[in-house]
Amino acid sequence: MTDGLEIERKFLVEQPELSGLKIVRRAEIIQTYLNKGENGSQRRVRRILEGDKITYKYTEKVFYTHVTRHETEREISREEYERLLQDRDLSLVPVVKTRYRFDHLGQMFELDVYPYSSRLAILELELSDPGQKIIFPEDVNVLKEVSDDHEYSNAALAVRGAFPESAERYVSGETE
Repeated sequence: MTDGLEIERKFLVEQPELSGLKIVRRAEIIQTYLNKGENGSQRRVRRILEGDKITYKYTEKVFYTHVTRHETEREISREEYERLLQDRDLSLVPVVKTRYRFDHLGQMFELDVYPYSSRLAILELELSDPGQKIIFPEDVNVLKEVSDDHEYSNAALAVRGAFPESAERYVSGETE
């Protein structure tokens, strides 16, 4: 179980060529949002397939700022996962993604690739300090930081089932 402060920055990127990254893990994730907790917390469950192993996780988050939040996460059984799915938020669709974890100069990045976009992905990095310097791999084209843009949160993706329409502008070089 993990329980603590999470500092994370997120970026909209063009899908990089995976062969140029030092991938250490690949996981197929189905993320389902549950109804909010009593304290207004965001609750979700995940089904994670890595290789031939399936694990299930329950996460609860309380947000403080756009990059900091308190997160409690624990592994759960398949039975508890299925029971918790009964409390899923029916206004949202499950978020399906492939997550690639890769190391670049001692920084562990997570690249989330979604089935509804062959051009865009989300790159995340957990930090020890909100102002920590980030060094991106040369093969990754960062289009926009989206840490404080709710439109790119997994919860917003669960509302639409896709990136915002404006996202494609960044690939073509247009900006807002």
